[in-house]
Formats: sequence, C-alpha cells, structure tokens
Amino acid sequence: MNVSLLIPTLNEIEGMRRTMPQIRREWVDQIVVVDGGSTDGTVEYAESLGLVVVRQKKRGLRQGYLEALPHITGDAIITFSPDGNSLPERIPALVEKIREGHDLVIVSRYRDGAKSEDDSWYTALGNWVFTKIANVLFGGRYTDMIVIFRAFKKQLVYDLDLHKEESYAYAERWVGGMNIPWEALMSVRAAKRKLDVVEIPGDEPKRLDPERRLKLFRIGFAHLIQFAYEFFFWR
Repeated sequence: MNVSLLIPTLNEIEGMRRTMPQIRREWVDQIVVVDGGSTDGTVEYAESLGLVVVRQKKRGLRQGYLEALPHITGDAIITFSPDGNSLPERIPALVEKIREGHDLVIVSRYRDGAKSEDDSWYTALGNWVFTKIANVLFGGRYTDMIVIFRAFKKQLVYDLDLHKEESYAYAERWVGGMNIPWEALMSVRAAKRKLDVVEIPGDEPKRLDPERRLKLFRIGFAHLIQFAYEFFFWR
C-alpha cells in the first residue's frame, strides 16, 4: 500500500522550515502540499524541496483536500498539520498501522497518556463533547475524533461521500455557508459503517502561530447540526 503525506498550508513558512527537515522521505511514497494562497514564501519553499504543490482555487481546508485528491498517487493518505501541532516522528507508526489494513488510523491526543499542549478549556471541552456524541450515537470507540493528524484509505473519501457537497450543505447553511472540515464527518461515518478504526497516542505540541484560523465556535455549532442530520437522515 503506497502512502501519500498531504500537508495543507496557508502562510506556514516558519512551520514548514522547522517541520520538513524532520520528515524523512523514505517514510512515505509521496508528499503533497496543498496551499490556500500563501504570500510568505511557503509555496516557493515547498517547491524548492521538490514537493508536489497544489494551489487550491477555492477557500477552505476541505476544498484544499478535494483539489489535492487528483494529484495523490497513494492508496492511503496521511493528513498532517505543519504548524507544530503534528509530531513528525509519529508518521512511521501511522504508516505501519494503515499498511496493516485498517481503514482509519487516528493520532489521539488523549489516549494512553498523550496530551495536548495546545488545548484551551473550551477546545478540550468541545473535543470531549463531540467525541462522546460520536461514541454514544454512532457506536464509535474514539478518544479523539476531530484531530487532523490521521491516516485513511483514499477510497474512504468516496465510500463515505466526503467528496460530495451535499454531505455538508445542511450544516453549512446554519453557519452562513462557511466551509466545514471533513475530519468529524469522516469519524462519524466510519463508526456508522463499523469500519476498522484504530487510534495511536500522540502528543500535540503548542502551535507555532498562536492565531487560530478556524472559527471554532461556528464550526462546533456546525458539527452539532451535522451530527443531528447524520443520526436521523444519512444512511
């Protein structure tokens, strides 16, 4: 099973310069950077390393993923944050687990002593609430179901309809049409389908850029709407 590392960026030059030297090329078969419009030299730095760079046309993390998919050659994908949150040394463990045949492997910030140094009280509470809902309503066994740092079979995107706008449209109408990431929906639908999901522990360091680009409260509300829709309507 070939594995592609997918790195979404938006003005991440400091994180890229710190992170990329720690990622050994032999760990994965391909590295793809999808950029949301950086102006700080992120794209030029990635290109200087010989990486595949996709300049996304539409805004939003999910849109970046979708635009990168045609350029991904791997049978499995690892999504990785270059802002300091994701530890590069956990990549080999993800590769090993996904090659064992699991459908989805999550690096959990709350399993087996792992911890998040980036959590605030409200992000920790939100993660706990969303994970509890996913476990109770959809039969999941998660400790962390929202984190970006994960590996999954590429086909999972299509099997779970994560590439379809209608999977997000209802919830996005309630938050002014903002773009919702797909991690939470991936976790929920994987649990509903009784797919082979495992977690491995991994600490989350504090991000290099203290500014959070995601609108956390709006996305949190959107997730709640999305979970309700999933429970009552999606089959």
